[in-house]
Amino acid sequence: MKVFLIGFMGAGKTTFGKRLAKRIDVPFFDLDHLIEAFTGGSVADYFAKYGEEKFRELEKQVLQTQELPDNFVLSTGGGAPCFHDNMQWMNANGKTIYLQLAPKAIAGRLENAKEERPLIKGLKGEELVSFIEERLAARESFYKQAQFIVDGLSVNPDAVVELLTRQW
Repeated sequence: MKVFLIGFMGAGKTTFGKRLAKRIDVPFFDLDHLIEAFTGGSVADYFAKYGEEKFRELEKQVLQTQELPDNFVLSTGGGAPCFHDNMQWMNANGKTIYLQLAPKAIAGRLENAKEERPLIKGLKGEELVSFIEERLAARESFYKQAQFIVDGLSVNPDAVVELLTRQW
């Protein structure tokens, strides 16, 4: 089973992905970490040096061509589903789960991790919430193409496993 976790940055994709992978006994991968292994540098540095457009091209390349095992859980970056044909590709090649979270909840989670995230570096308070609301509104139509939508605040690996196996 291939499981792709999508959602806005700070939604808990990596944290939940690790728990889910452990629960179903498959490896966990983070797309940003795969990109960093591919480039030999950080996502933030690549983003700053080459810009968002080049980063999104690289993100697609790594997502769609990286050799991974037959079964895994992969956490994508928040923008990955919204560029190129990534969302369609993930839906065609595995199960997609959108971890949905309200903008204020996301802002609360991101408040202390802004410096390592290029898109929100320097934003605070209502400015951060407004940015999240605007960006989330633009991305929601992609996120909602996921095969499963779950509440990011109360997501439970056992419930998701049951959901996945019922549909499998």
